[in-house]
Amino acid sequence: MKIAIITDTHFGARNDNNNFNEYFYKFYEEQFFPYLKEHNIKDCIHLGDIMDRRKFVSYRIAKDFRERFILPFSKLKINLHVLVGNHDTYFKNTNEVNSVEELIGNRYNNIKIYPEAEEVTFDGLNVLFLPWINATNHASTMSAIEKSKSEMCMGHLEIAGFEMMKGMKNEHGINKSVFTKFDTVFSGHFHHKSDDGHIYYLGSPYEFYWNDCEDRKGFHILDTESRSLDRIINPRTIHKKIYYDDTQNDYKSHDLEQYKDNYVKVIVVNKKDLYQFDQFTERLLKADSHEVKIIEDFSDLDANTVSDDIVENTQDTMTLLSKYIDELDVTLDKGRLKNLQRQLYTEAQDLEI
Repeated sequence: MKIAIITDTHFGARNDNNNFNEYFYKFYEEQFFPYLKEHNIKDCIHLGDIMDRRKFVSYRIAKDFRERFILPFSKLKINLHVLVGNHDTYFKNTNEVNSVEELIGNRYNNIKIYPEAEEVTFDGLNVLFLPWINATNHASTMSAIEKSKSEMCMGHLEIAGFEMMKGMKNEHGINKSVFTKFDTVFSGHFHHKSDDGHIYYLGSPYEFYWNDCEDRKGFHILDTESRSLDRIINPRTIHKKIYYDDTQNDYKSHDLEQYKDNYVKVIVVNKKDLYQFDQFTERLLKADSHEVKIIEDFSDLDANTVSDDIVENTQDTMTLLSKYIDELDVTLDKGRLKNLQRQLYTEAQDLEI
């Protein structure tokens, strides 16, 4: 039996930005659902954070969600199992009020929602589902883990020691030793794909922010018999960087079609030919990109003196902020400071567009 696994879809992300909304649904309509149909996959598991906003969902996002995400599962006769994630819950201390049950409820025979821990069997494979763990369900969840006879665990979990995003490790959360009884653990919550050979964070299916740029995205197919997990890469991006250096490249014939419907950053490493640069940027601005930003931090430097490390770090804002916190001479909990910094940075990016 083959099962599709997807997580952290975050419908309504970026303040309901329509550019992102269409980017999301292009993935579903051109790749995800056609793949499930072609390979006759009849079960799909969503590991949480189906919606983005915890407090409300706009009518437009709800309409698209129903027509372009929920109904295709019914039309294709695919069973959908949805775990409640932290972004799906109205309150932080309980899963009782959540957008998934309010938007889907019991209206569809092929969809089941899991607000609490529950064991499920797929073709002889026993799986413990663990939705978001909070103050209200913590004791019952730990009890469910202790009593479980399942070989596999799937959840929306915050486990210490894994990367939340590229280059930023989470130092807080559940100790991974809690899950040693399971053969394998699959989790949503962190958008960057990573694993330690036992616990696997599967990552988001597409990009949301600049820190997702050049971080491959996609969904997964689990074979219940072999226990193998295959990743299906989503080739679509919405963020692209151009490291402009006219001492190394000729931009007169540079293909600009790839930047259509993308947010683009041009990092100027070296521009010796000002006319060529002006011509290139003029063409780029006509390439139907959503946005073009030009960063000329290196305009006064010779390309030979600009190391790759400098260029990369200039773009990795989260890493720079994290390093700054590490170097602070304070007695405060730096892990908490980093989590707060990440939240503020994410909110700031929402305001950017």
